[in-house]
Amino acid sequence: MIILFHTGYNIIEKPDVHYGRKNADFGQGFYTTDDVDFAHRWAREQDGCDIIVNHYELDDSALKVKEFKRDSEWFRYIFSNRRMMPDLYSDYDLIIGPIANDTIYETFGIITSGFLSDEEAMKLLLVGPCSQQIVLKSQKAADNLKFVSSEILTRDMILEAAAKHQEDSKFYQTEFARVMKEMEIE
Repeated sequence: MIILFHTGYNIIEKPDVHYGRKNADFGQGFYTTDDVDFAHRWAREQDGCDIIVNHYELDDSALKVKEFKRDSEWFRYIFSNRRMMPDLYSDYDLIIGPIANDTIYETFGIITSGFLSDEEAMKLLLVGPCSQQIVLKSQKAADNLKFVSSEILTRDMILEAAAKHQEDSKFYQTEFARVMKEMEIE
């Protein structure tokens, strides 16, 4: 049994695994995390909307699970999804792996410009902490998900999460620049 959290603007008791963006890290699916603090940091304010963290339990015992580490296979899968290529792991019910931190967008931009080798790109992608995302990819996975509760984030919780996110982003940018300098990339 896995405890999961999903941040959004609605209470979602029965998620639709076909709703999300196809060019997200792990392709289309229902994105969750097992880290409630990270779920709070995922929050983004939208005028007129409450920010809601939904809490679930997932029985993954009968699911086909693909688990990634922050390595070249993970990088290739995310890069493929970002470019809207066919989903290499569409036959899996659940995909677990690191969230691509904010530097991934800059790294992908540099890679597609031809300035980085895959090895250099991996050095940049290893910058920062390794938060996990757990993506439900199939109806079977959604059927094994039990809604537990939801929480509306207070203004103080939102401000605290935003401050943590900003702090994380500053750290990523500083480390990203340091690693690029070490590789002598301008």
